Amino acid sequence: MALLNLTVDVPAHDPVIVKENGIYYCYSTHGYFYMSEDLKSWKYGGKIFENLPSWVREIVPANDGKDFWAPEIVFRDGLWRFYYAVSTFGKNISAIGMAVNKTLAPSSADYEWRDQGKVIASSKGDNFNAIDPAVCADEKGNDWLLLGSFWGGIAMFPLNELGLVKLGSQPIFLASRQKEGEKQPDPNPVEGGFVFPHKGRYYLFASHDFCCRGIASSYHIVYGVADKITGPYIDEEGLNMRWGGGTTLRDSFSFERWAGPGHNTVFKDDDGKIYLVYHAYDRKDDGRSKLMIEEIDEFI
Repeated sequence: MALLNLTVDVPAHDPVIVKENGIYYCYSTHGYFYMSEDLKSWKYGGKIFENLPSWVREIVPANDGKDFWAPEIVFRDGLWRFYYAVSTFGKNISAIGMAVNKTLAPSSADYEWRDQGKVIASSKGDNFNAIDPAVCADEKGNDWLLLGSFWGGIAMFPLNELGLVKLGSQPIFLASRQKEGEKQPDPNPVEGGFVFPHKGRYYLFASHDFCCRGIASSYHIVYGVADKITGPYIDEEGLNMRWGGGTTLRDSFSFERWAGPGHNTVFKDDDGKIYLVYHAYDRKDDGRSKLMIEEIDEFI
């Protein structure tokens, strides 16, 4: 997988990029977003929420009602669906919510984010952590939600036509650091899952090890490939990502300036170009997290 055209220097963590009416929008943790006409020059657009809905405090009492992490945004049935995670760092008392909007342009009279409530939640008794949402459609057009950080790893749930997790569905685990036949490690540092369909196959990207430590972050991006959206996802050495596999795509040794690259998404532009979108910590700027965009020249 060849990567080209690195762009840098926009503050971001856990970024995702979408496009509407010729404008690119980049959303990231804490709800800040930026806008661009060329993926290179970005201007600050604002913040999605100043205060989160009241249900957040009920499900995640330790959340201050203002902060959320690692958003996802997709366009379905004439509306933008904005998924966001609320949690307490280091615990799996977490939830994923969703808001909808007719447009992404803050200047539009139709611009209004309307919260749709909880999509899914996790608690102390669950072996998954309901953060880091990502949505992907299968070959039949059915949406699936990826989620997960540490605990049992990255899991997948089917969504209904409203974009909510289907009642009674159980997690399908796709990626973990656990070796098959061995006890699950504690901690289990895998998170930030994202599935991208390409030419009849599915590519699962994930981040191994630890973020949020500035230039000491050991985060790195790995991936595997599957014939079905539910896996198994196999890396270049034939290892299943469910049992610790994952081919390294970007790590701290990939760059002189950037440390801990991770939590990626993938964006396909109107012209067919495909971009890897992620964050990394700037060794030249006190370890601040910055937006990274690279064109994926070819898939394996």
